[in-house]
Amino acid sequence: MNLFDIFTHQLVNGIVLGSFYALVALGYTMVFGVVKLLNFAHGDLYMVGGFAGFLILSVLAPFLGAGWLGVAISMLFAMLAVGFLGVVIQRVAYAPMLAAPRLSILITALAVSLVLQNAVLAMTKGQYQPFGASFGFGGVNLGNLFISYNQMVLVGTAGVLMLALELFVTRTQYGRAMRAISVDKDMCRLMGINVNAVIAVTFFLGSALAAAAGTMAGAYYGSLWYFMGFLIGLKAFTAAVIGGIGSIPGAMLGGLILGLLESFGTQLPGVGSGWKDVFSFSVLILVLVFKPTGLLGKPEQERM
Repeated sequence: MNLFDIFTHQLVNGIVLGSFYALVALGYTMVFGVVKLLNFAHGDLYMVGGFAGFLILSVLAPFLGAGWLGVAISMLFAMLAVGFLGVVIQRVAYAPMLAAPRLSILITALAVSLVLQNAVLAMTKGQYQPFGASFGFGGVNLGNLFISYNQMVLVGTAGVLMLALELFVTRTQYGRAMRAISVDKDMCRLMGINVNAVIAVTFFLGSALAAAAGTMAGAYYGSLWYFMGFLIGLKAFTAAVIGGIGSIPGAMLGGLILGLLESFGTQLPGVGSGWKDVFSFSVLILVLVFKPTGLLGKPEQERM
C-alpha cells in the first residue's frame, strides 16, 4: 500500500469517526451555550441511545427487517425516547441546581452519569450485546480505496442531522431564543421568553443527537457495551473544546478535526493505535494552552 492509499483510507476513517464525535459534541456545546453546564452525563446518553435503538430494532425486525429501514426507524424512536429522557434528567437533576455554585451542578452531572451507566450495567450484567443489524458488505471501489455503503450512509445521516440542527438554531423562533438565552438569560425572562421551555428543548435536541450517534455506532460496529459512552463522551468534549465550546459550527468542525487527527495520528512513528487517546488529549492540552476559546469560540465578557 503506497502513501496515497494510506492517506485516502485514513481520510475516510477519520471522517466516519469524526461524524460520531461531532454529533455527540453538539449536545455538549448546546447545553453549555444555553445553561453554562458541562453535562458529563452526555456520553452516557449516547450509550443509552445505542441500547434503545437495539431494543426497538429487536421489536421491529420481524416486521421491517434488520436492514436500513429497520435501523432508520429504530434510530428515530431512540432519538425521541432519549430526547425525553434528557428533558426528565434536566428537570429532576439540573433545574433545581441552576442557582447553585457550578461545582455543585458539575457533581450532579457526574452522579447522573454513574446512575445511567450502572443501570445499564445491572441490566446487561456487563456483557457486550450484539446489535443485530444486517447491512451486507457492499460498497464502492475507487482504485485501491473501498468505501462501504455503511460508511456513506452513516456520514450522510450525520451530515443531514447537523445541517438540520444548524437550520433550526438559525431559522426558527426556538433557535433564536436559544441564542438570546446564551447571551442574557435574565433579560430574556423580562422579554417574556419561556426560558425553562427553551432549556428543555435544548436538552431534548442534544440528547436526541447523542441517541442517533449511539444507534448508528451500534449498527456500524455491531455491538454495544455499558461503558461505551465514557470515552466517546470525553472525546466529544475534547472536540467541543477544540472547535470552541458553545459554538455549534465549532462542535461540528472540532469533531471532524479530532476524528482526522486520531486517524492520521495512528500512522505517525511511535504513536500507533495504542497511543491514539494520548495523542488526542495531548492535542486538547495544546489547544487550551495556545487557543483557550477554541477555533471558533469567542471569549465571554462578564457583566457587572
